[in-house]
Amino acid sequence: MNLRRWLQPGIGIKRWLGVVFLGLLLLALGVAHVVRQVTAEVHPDGIAGVLLDAATLQFLPYPLRGLIVGVLGVALLLTGSVRVIRAVTEPLRAAHEDESLGELIYRKRLLARGPRIVAIGGGTGLSALLRGLKEHTGNITAIVTVADDGGSSGALRDELGIPAVGDIRNCIAALADAEPLMRDFLGYRFPGGRTADGSPVDTQPGGLGGHAIGNLLIAALTAVEDGDFEAAVRRMNRVLAVRGQVLPVSPTPITLHARTRNGIVVSGQSHVMRTSGIERVWITPADVLPSADALAAIADADIVVLGPGSLFTSLLPVLLVPEIRDALARTNALRMYVCNVATQVGETAGYDLADHLEALIGHTAPGVVDVVLANDRFDARVPREWTAESVRLRWPPDISPVPTLVTDDVVDAVNAHHHDPVRLAAAVLRVAESELASRRRHSAARTA
Repeated sequence: MNLRRWLQPGIGIKRWLGVVFLGLLLLALGVAHVVRQVTAEVHPDGIAGVLLDAATLQFLPYPLRGLIVGVLGVALLLTGSVRVIRAVTEPLRAAHEDESLGELIYRKRLLARGPRIVAIGGGTGLSALLRGLKEHTGNITAIVTVADDGGSSGALRDELGIPAVGDIRNCIAALADAEPLMRDFLGYRFPGGRTADGSPVDTQPGGLGGHAIGNLLIAALTAVEDGDFEAAVRRMNRVLAVRGQVLPVSPTPITLHARTRNGIVVSGQSHVMRTSGIERVWITPADVLPSADALAAIADADIVVLGPGSLFTSLLPVLLVPEIRDALARTNALRMYVCNVATQVGETAGYDLADHLEALIGHTAPGVVDVVLANDRFDARVPREWTAESVRLRWPPDISPVPTLVTDDVVDAVNAHHHDPVRLAAAVLRVAESELASRRRHSAARTA
């Protein structure tokens, strides 16, 4: 056992061990007082008296007698306490074999006191952020798009009438305790299915081809919950013991539409993502109702992070839900936009930081973000088969109010088109801590 970890501040063990020890000490003093009185007033003669004197160590000096009994009592107390804790927590320890009990309890306690963070979006970018943040706080809420209409998500949406589940599955896997295992398990796809453009490959109606196991689990839980999609996602959160919660932006399926600068209208997320020159996107139904839990999380948050993730097909479908947009405008939380590290072939081809930010503000409202976090490392390795480019740091000339721009090295050194989860989470928390501290100083100065 790592005694140092058990005795570290914040674990919540030392104070209660102290209470137990004090209680046992008082009990021992009381028993000793009674025994002393009884033996002083009634002391048997003969062999019984000799045995009583031996049992109470009367042949030893009084201080040594007390020391021996005290050390023995403490040893028994610690041994018994450890054995009881191990017996009670055996099921928990079995699920975390690579982590000591002290480390596990300390991490749970520490994460419970972390900042309340809401992360909005979808796709691989949001999953990377969540994977990093879960090591710093357990108070995470991911509000995820349900506009996907391709692949397994699209097939289940068409057949069962449920919102898209793919982005939700990825975020749940990212926040799960056994994250690599859960990512592989939930993301496993049965052979067959749909091509990238959504056309069926599996000719058997209702077949498993192309479906991800995680998508099927959420669909099954929706049926178990009598069609309540939000309840199904909540149960999935509990079943996989995620650190925080993942919420659909709405329990209603959403369809994404886009209009290009040439006036061409495209419908469906899987088609919009391959469209370049996008001028405007919108969703139907336009007045879709959001998840009530999502609104409550935004209102209660310390930090709201927008992105990273596909700008037009992951982030904006969430922000275009009217009540989500209004909640974001009302919240007292620090609102941070994390810009993508790379463009996407199609929807953001040729985009720089200014283009991303102008599209975000143009679809929401001025002042929607307080801080912008962007990558400033451009020498990371780019996979040979990737044709996208790094997002360059051009700041929009006409933007008001002006958000704070912070740049940092948040890119994956192996793949310049992905964020590094550890670096990104550290940068988000570092920037948030600085900005929130500045807010507190200004607030104190105004009230002084």
